[in-house]
Formats: sequence, structure tokens, C-alpha cells
Amino acid sequence: MMQKEDKIYVAGHRGMVGSAIVRELERQGYTNILTRTHSQLDLCRQQQVEDFFREERPAYVFLAAAKVGGITANSEALADFMYDNMILEMNVIHSAWMNGCKKLEFLGSSCIYPRMAPQPMPESCLLTSELEKTNEAYALAKISGLKYCEFLNKQYGTDYISVMPTNLYGPNDNYHPTHSHVLPALIRRFHEAKETGTPFVTCWGDGSPLREFLYVDDLAQLCVFLMNHYSGDETVNAGTGKELSIKELTELTAKVVGYTGEIRWDRDKPNGTPRKLLDVSKAAKLGWTYKTELEDGIRLTYQDFLSNPMRAER
Repeated sequence: MMQKEDKIYVAGHRGMVGSAIVRELERQGYTNILTRTHSQLDLCRQQQVEDFFREERPAYVFLAAAKVGGITANSEALADFMYDNMILEMNVIHSAWMNGCKKLEFLGSSCIYPRMAPQPMPESCLLTSELEKTNEAYALAKISGLKYCEFLNKQYGTDYISVMPTNLYGPNDNYHPTHSHVLPALIRRFHEAKETGTPFVTCWGDGSPLREFLYVDDLAQLCVFLMNHYSGDETVNAGTGKELSIKELTELTAKVVGYTGEIRWDRDKPNGTPRKLLDVSKAAKLGWTYKTELEDGIRLTYQDFLSNPMRAER
């Protein structure tokens, strides 16, 4: 288990997931948390990463850094998503191993599972059929990272684990209206429509896809829990075990924001994967379950949006 004074590196501490992990570590009393901004350490530059690990030698690493985005961003920048994610994760994982890191936790995404995976999706369905094309590049990069952790464990006896969250939301999210994930994009669009009196908001697809959403602080609690209590080659799913349609999510978000105009659907735009629900029985057996219900979490996230003066720039 991590000791309170152990040096713990959180890669990606300015992002939604990384910042939540830092908050959780601080809440639990860990006192030696190591962070670096992108300007201080470019994780895509191998030499910089090697120098950092050689100098700092963190005992534990949470690898939450990633290039992320919604359907539009993934579809428009396939090569960028694959290259940046694969390079940064390989640099960090390899340097951690080379410099004696006791344990590393790799953060992935539920998009690693096949497009038509059994529902809910168990960890064992990985690589059993083809991926969703709209985020295939990102998924392949994340699969490579978790497999590299697994192969290091098998070849060198490391203790590297991976966690695959469902769709995440919460404080410090990216609220860009087209290049963010669905929930923060909806928050921004409904807020701006409310402020300007826009009579309708148009959303992508037909609203039928089913999705699961996990509040990021609940994920952070699981991440610290797993670092202290789980070892194994197979990843661990992180979710709520509950799902709703995009249409239901859209209506709930409009309600929380206070937008009362019309919601229209552009059926010429892609829906993405029809259904994505994680089997979270493994995490439950380990002793973890989520705490934040969706409407409460959306309300907290909207408060974060309102308190973020730079939201128009993101």
C-alpha cells in the first residue's frame, strides 16, 4: 500500500481525471504528490520523460494524461489521437519501469471494447471483435497501453494495473461545444441558449444511443482504492452499472441548466456506438461502488462551468 509520504506522480494533473485524483490523494492525507505542467514536461518527448523519471524516481504513478475529445475531435484527428496517446503512455510506462516504480495505474476508456460487445461489457470481451470506427484510433492507443502494462507484469514481474472508466464528467471538464464529450458540450450549449434566448438547440443523431456516466470524483476514489488493494493483469471497469438514452440525458441536462426551449435532432449526424454499459461486478466484488447520482453530478458540473471564467476559451 502507498504510504502517506511516498512520492506519487500524477500525470495529467490539470485534466479532469488527474485533478480529481490529486484531490482524492490530498483528501486522504498523502503529502508528496508530484506534478508537472505540459510546459515543464512534454510526455510525448522521450528524453524529457526519461530525464524526469531518472531525477525524481516516483514510487507510484497514476497515468491520467491523454489527448481526449468527443466524436468530432476523434473523427477529424485520427492520426493525432493515435500518435499522441500511444507515444505519451509508452514513454511514461517504460520510464516508470526503467526507474523502479513500485506500482503504476493506467487510465483508459470503455471505448476499448468492441462496438457490438455483449451488454453490460465485461473486462473479458476486450479484442473479441471490431471497434467503433469513430474512436478507433484512440481505442487502439489505449489498448496498447494496457497491454504493455500486462506484458511488463508477465515478463518482468511488475505490478502495473489498468482501469477502464465509462463516460466521465465533473469539475475541470472541457466545455467546448463541438470538441468535448457529450455532457459538458450539452451544458455549455444549453447555458448559452438560455442566456441568448435561443428558441431551440440541435443535437447530433436521433437520441437513441444508450450511455453510462460516472462522476469523476467517484472514479478518483476508485483509482486510489485500486492502487492500494488490487493487483492483476486484467483491467478493472469503472462505472455505475446504470444507463440512459442520449435523449434522456439531453432532457435532464436542459432541466438542470434551466433551458426551456425546443430540442431538435440532426439525424444526418452519427450516433456512435448503439449501447455502452460496463459490467462493474468486478469493482463491486473488490468493495467499491459509485456515490454520485447523475442529476446531482450534472448540477455540480454546471456549477463548475459557471465558476470557470475561461470556459469560452476551451
